[in-house]
Amino acid sequence: MSHRFKAAWVIAAGLVLLSACTGPRAEEKPAEGAGPATTTTQPSGPLRVAVISHGTAGDAFWNVVKNGAEEAGRQLGVQVEYNSDGDPGNQAKLVDNAVAQQVGGLVVSMANPEALKTSIENAVRAGIPVITINSGEDMSAGYGALTHVGQNETIAGEEAGKKFKELGKKKLLCVVHEAGNVGQAQRCDGAKTGFSGDVQTLQVDISNPTDAESRIRGAVQTDSSLDAVLTLNSQVAARAVSAIKAVGSTAQVGTFDLNTDVVGAIKAGDVVFAVDQQQYEQGYLPVQFLKLYRDNANVVGGGKPVLTGPDLVDKSTVDTVGQYVQRGTR
Repeated sequence: MSHRFKAAWVIAAGLVLLSACTGPRAEEKPAEGAGPATTTTQPSGPLRVAVISHGTAGDAFWNVVKNGAEEAGRQLGVQVEYNSDGDPGNQAKLVDNAVAQQVGGLVVSMANPEALKTSIENAVRAGIPVITINSGEDMSAGYGALTHVGQNETIAGEEAGKKFKELGKKKLLCVVHEAGNVGQAQRCDGAKTGFSGDVQTLQVDISNPTDAESRIRGAVQTDSSLDAVLTLNSQVAARAVSAIKAVGSTAQVGTFDLNTDVVGAIKAGDVVFAVDQQQYEQGYLPVQFLKLYRDNANVVGGGKPVLTGPDLVDKSTVDTVGQYVQRGTR
């Protein structure tokens, strides 16, 4: 073999070996008929997530959501910034501010979806991934959110109605504490379905607890046939218990959501059950999901909402759950 031929053979063999080690070259374009290629960027530094809720100041429910989001941030190295405003217009401005600050992800509750529509769509157009929580499940995908995390309000309401029906109740009062909140309307509608009896609704204002108690007291005093009261918030539940006791009514109270007062009331028999949507998860999980999306292009839920409830808490389970309420995680 000549020196020239031997050199050519060695070079050819080396090229074959190199191609075997590196594997075939990736296609530059997706195959004909395939969907669009998934592309993600991984910006340097910690992920920054803005959590923006419709909670009001001092609301124990939203404090637990905040605790969940901040704990996820600590565990995952994510910078979490929590803000809230009960006014839909002001909440939309908080979303706009977060978009202007170019946060890496948004978590937004949508009690009033229409008021937030433009702001959330602008976030999506700006390339900011959005996860909705708590309220607005039906609108979430249409606005471009990756997924929704929360309980299905209609299903939760049905479970509450069924529970009252099992207890032999005949006439139910459903107390709405936030005007225009679609989730609360869905809860009462669900309760009507599950209860399959006489259901009335009463509008109160959570920001005026004294007036809320007065309105509930007036309702049960005027109609002595009301034997069940469903409140949609743990703070309103305490007001309902006081109102019922004040007029000597025999109506029993069930409520959505937990706090230390509701735990004590269940133990005392003043509240028969609480529909727990496990709101800690509504803060914790979206932060985790956004981290997975940025780092690994994961989308959780398969196009469906990720449900955190309902879980009914009564005397049989209140001791176990109550310890976690005390520490601010239920």
